[in-house]
Amino acid sequence: MTEPTQHADSLAAAAYSGGQGEAFNFAHLLDHMKDGRSIELPWGHVDLPQFPPVTVGGLTLDLSPTKHVAFLVLAAILLFVWAVRSSRAYRKNPVPHGMRNVLETMVLFIRDEVALPNMGPSGVRYIPYLLTTFFFILIMNLLGLIPFGATATGNIMVTAGLAVIAFLMIQLAAIRAQGVGRYLAHLTGGVHPILWPIMVPIEVLGLFTKPFALCIRLFANMIGGHIVILSLLGLIFLFRSIFVGIGSVAFTVAIMLLEIMVAFIQAYIFTMLTSLFMGLGILAGHSEAHAADGEHSH
Repeated sequence: MTEPTQHADSLAAAAYSGGQGEAFNFAHLLDHMKDGRSIELPWGHVDLPQFPPVTVGGLTLDLSPTKHVAFLVLAAILLFVWAVRSSRAYRKNPVPHGMRNVLETMVLFIRDEVALPNMGPSGVRYIPYLLTTFFFILIMNLLGLIPFGATATGNIMVTAGLAVIAFLMIQLAAIRAQGVGRYLAHLTGGVHPILWPIMVPIEVLGLFTKPFALCIRLFANMIGGHIVILSLLGLIFLFRSIFVGIGSVAFTVAIMLLEIMVAFIQAYIFTMLTSLFMGLGILAGHSEAHAADGEHSH
């Protein structure tokens, strides 16, 4: 990865050609979105600790933290502190105020507008997971909008990890509601056994397309906004005009304000779609149970 000092030198060299007519290289702007071994700060950069690689079964793993990992851990710490402080404050005074009022509003929204409509009363047990997912993604999104911050959700490995957890929760909710036997029988699509070799692979593939869509949607939306911002700022170095600079800064501020809204929207969409996919399995189990009860009553 390019070190911050090297990045600054190369960016300055590209922006200022020294009278030799050297063209500005927009590739330098993308260094801001790359993962790295250090965190940029106003007074320099902080190198993250490096650990020796670990070999497991012939596979060498580098477990050293990177910039995105650091901001992911920071988001987890902020969420933990916020939740614990709000919980303790609630025990002392049930009437919310300040940030507790904001937290309670969002908690009630996820419960009443996301979890219960998509999963029904049986989805109450999954509300803690949905709340954790929503606030964790939201904090990671917002950390990327502060100066010298980094958007961990702009790393496809982070969104893939979130999607893997969502995949496990979707299958767990379906198995709990349907039982292992009905869950496996559902993979046949209810067709004649002669068609199982065709239907089962299609149904299994369908299980993975949902979390894959969650992964790509969050990653693309978060990295797309940064590309637009950096492209607008790059116009300043390309044209070297005060008029272009004023327009670029104005549009950048507008995009930054839009990115704040996108941070909330993407956290909501990921949580809502996860609850929707979980609800499909839960409601399928309930409908089959009601149908079985109706047959027994007759």
